[in-house]
Amino acid sequence: MRRPQPYPKKCWRTFRGPRESRSYPEDMNAPCVLPHDVQHPPRDGRSWRQKLLTPHKRRGAYSATVPFFICPNCKQRSVDSDGYDGFSMQTVQCRSCGFGFLYELLEDYYPAPETGFVVCDRDTRVLAVGRGVFELTGYRDADLMGREVVEALAISDPSPIDVVQEWGVRKMGQQLAIRTRAGLPKAVTADFFPAYDDDGGLMLALTPR
Repeated sequence: MRRPQPYPKKCWRTFRGPRESRSYPEDMNAPCVLPHDVQHPPRDGRSWRQKLLTPHKRRGAYSATVPFFICPNCKQRSVDSDGYDGFSMQTVQCRSCGFGFLYELLEDYYPAPETGFVVCDRDTRVLAVGRGVFELTGYRDADLMGREVVEALAISDPSPIDVVQEWGVRKMGQQLAIRTRAGLPKAVTADFFPAYDDDGGLMLALTPR
C-alpha cells in the first residue's frame, strides 16, 4: 500500500475550509488565508424564527395570484386555488352558512356589516339575494328572483352595469338611489363586480348611506 505524501510546511492547502474561503495564489510561498481572516457578510438582524417564517425564493415560494372568494349570503371571505371543492369538479360552497356557491373576486373586498349582495346573470336578472337586502329594500328573495335588477330596484343610474359587463372591471363607490318596496327612495353606495367565469354576470353590493 502506497503511503500518502505529506504536504510541505508552507503550502496554501494547509487550511481546507469552505470553497469561498480558500485562496489559490500563484505563488506557493504566499501566506494562507485563515478562517478568522475571511470577511463574512453582515447579518440582517433577523431572528431564526423570522428566517424560518420567511419563504425562500429558491425553495418554490408560491408567487402566483390566488383568487379571492366571497359568499353572497353571509359575506364570508376565503381564498381558493381553483374554485373547486377538494379534488372534485364541484364548485366550492360556503363553509360558514352552506350557501350553494361563492363569488370570485379579483381583489379582496371588505363589505360593511349592513351591506347586501345581489347576484345577477349576464342579462342582469337576479339569481341570488344575500343577507341585508331585505333590511335595505324590503324585498324578499322570491320578490326579486328572475327579475331585471334595474327595474326591480329602480336604480337611478344603470350606466355602471354596462361598463362592468363590457370591460370586465369593477366600479366602486357609486352614489346611487334605489326605491324600496314601500315606494320610498333610498340613498345607497353601490359596488359592482364582474363575473370571471364563462357564464358571465355581475354582483351588486348595496350599502345604505
